Formats: sequence, C-alpha cells, structure tokens
Amino acid sequence: MYVGIPKEIQNSETRVAATPDSVKKMSERGFNVIIESSAGYHSHFTDEAYMQAGADIVDNSDAMSADVVFKINKPDVKEIDRMKKGSVLLSFLDVCNDDGTFDRLADAGVNSVALEMIPRISRAQGMDALSSQANIAGYRAALEAASLYTRFLPMMMTSAGSAKPAKTVVLGAGVAGLQAIATARRLGARVYAYDVRPEVKEQVESLGAKFIELKVSGDGSGEGGYAKALDANDQQLQQELLAQELRSFDIIISTAMIPCMNAPVLITEDAVKGMRQGSVIIDMAAASGGNCPLTVADQTIVKHGVIICGITNYPALMPGDASTFYSRNLTNLLFQMINESNDRPVFKDYGQDEIMQLSMITCEGTVCYERRS
Repeated sequence: MYVGIPKEIQNSETRVAATPDSVKKMSERGFNVIIESSAGYHSHFTDEAYMQAGADIVDNSDAMSADVVFKINKPDVKEIDRMKKGSVLLSFLDVCNDDGTFDRLADAGVNSVALEMIPRISRAQGMDALSSQANIAGYRAALEAASLYTRFLPMMMTSAGSAKPAKTVVLGAGVAGLQAIATARRLGARVYAYDVRPEVKEQVESLGAKFIELKVSGDGSGEGGYAKALDANDQQLQQELLAQELRSFDIIISTAMIPCMNAPVLITEDAVKGMRQGSVIIDMAAASGGNCPLTVADQTIVKHGVIICGITNYPALMPGDASTFYSRNLTNLLFQMINESNDRPVFKDYGQDEIMQLSMITCEGTVCYERRS
C-alpha cells in the first residue's frame, strides 16, 4: 500500500504532512511511502533524509495518486483530479466552509477523513491534530506578543531603575489559550485569563494566572469541550464589562472561537481606544473574523495607537515541530485504520470504528458528513 505526501500549495504554508521519522515508522509497518520532491524544504527536512528513512522521491502526480494521501490543507480541484478512486485522504478539510470540495472528492471516489473532526475521546488523543497544532499556535502567539511589545515582559531590575512586568490577559482558555498562558508566565508576564466556560477556572489558576469573572448570566459551555455562543443580551453585557477590564492590560492574546461560526467580538473599538499607546492585541481568531473588529487577517496594523496582529497560521511559523506533531497524529490515525493481523496493510471496515464514523467526510462515493449533520 502506497502512502503519498505531496508538497502543500497553499500560500505561506511551510509544514509538511510527514517527516523522516514518520516515514520510517510507516515503512517498518509495510507501507511504501512516496513524497513529492522538496515537500519538506520549508520544514528543513531534505529529500535525502526522506530517502534514508525509506521513502521514494516522486512528482506531485505520483504523490497524489497513492492509495493513501497525507495532506495538511484541503486539496484543490487539480489535486483531486490526480487522486484515484478508492484512495484515502487524511487532511484538515475545513468542514465549516465547504466550497464544493466534498462533492468533488465523492465524485472521484475518494474516501476522506477530516482531522478537525477527530473526536476528543481518550482513544483518539494521539490523533488529535487540531489540539497539537493549537498548542503550537498558543506558544508562538505569546512569542509574537513579546516581539511586538516594545517593553519588557518580566519585571526587570537594572542600575538604571526597574520595569514592571507586562500585564497580560488571554481571552479563551482552550488548548491554544492555556499554552499562551503558560508561555507568557514563563516569559515573566503577569497573566490573567477570561473564558465564558466557568469550569476552566481551575485549569487557568493551575498555570499561575488569575481568572477574570464577569457578571454574565449565560453559560458558554458547549459540547466536546468547546465554547458556544452567548445570547445577544449576554454578548453585549460581556463586551461592556470586558471593555472596562481590558483598558488596564498591556497585552491581549485573544483565542476565542466557536466551531463553524464567526468569532465572537470580545474587544470592541471602544475597548481599543481605552488601551495604552503601544499596547498589543494578538487576535488568534483572525481567520474567522477576529475577536476584534479592527483586526485585518494576516496583517499587523496600528489602530488608536494599539498594535493589532492578525496572523492566521501560527503553526506555519514553527514548521519543524508543527510538522513533527502533525505527522505523528496522522501515522497514529493510519495505524488505527488498518488490521494488525495481516502481512500487508489492509483497511478495516470504516463503519466499525467510532473515530471513523465521526470523522469521515466522504465514503464510497457519497458525502457521508452531510448525513450525520
């Protein structure tokens, strides 16, 4: 069975879906791994390293026509045209924004699995690419904040006097938010956090941050550990209360997102106007509209004297480790999908496994995701 790893074609994408280590593991399990030439270039994995691990270097057409295709971003029309009927695609598929990709995959007879749909259950932890990449994003966002902020993050004592630690708040205490809290703390900032889910307070405090509690009656706890949208009245009250709180902070790292919805507005323009000149907002929700209406996706701008960063792909800024974590998620998923007892890799019945049932998007020529929605 051939596993193909094409080069990612999306602008500014630097990650690759397999590393030499993951190639070696797949080769040892009986898979023939083929990878497009220079696919790992931006992640600093050479073709020679892949060949030493057991892979063959091929062109894009060969990589896309393998029995199993590993990708990071959903394929475009040309890539789907190169895939063969009955093949399996493992990738993020942007399930909230279907642009016809699902129908094209189904028409091509490609069985596809969306990595973002992997359920958050104990057995699937090693396959949870969404969390592994969010962890990296939270870490890098804190570094971005430190870089853009023109003052010290920790308290500094010098012969010229002392500097107070930067007062930092993280909005949203999911995987990315918790990692941002931990990283900002390690950098010496004084860290606070806010989340609409009251149950995360203990996690925030375990990292040494102070939890901000607003007098909003609505509970934002959703299914699967995710947040859900507050009603309109609670949203307005939340914005007003946050505007008062946020004025005192030097750095805001905002991570609040709701699956398949526009990001909630947490940082109003009035809140930005009330912040000190030179303060920094890292809006990690920029790809889904932003937690601040002033945010511009993939740009860093200055509004009302405040620096607002709208980077949308933080893992791509750390492609080495991001690719390593992602490739481990994919190989763990692949090994879960095959029968161990066979001399050569053979796929199990997709319908017999909970993980597959919840994450399959297309199967046997149909869009099975729509049937579950």
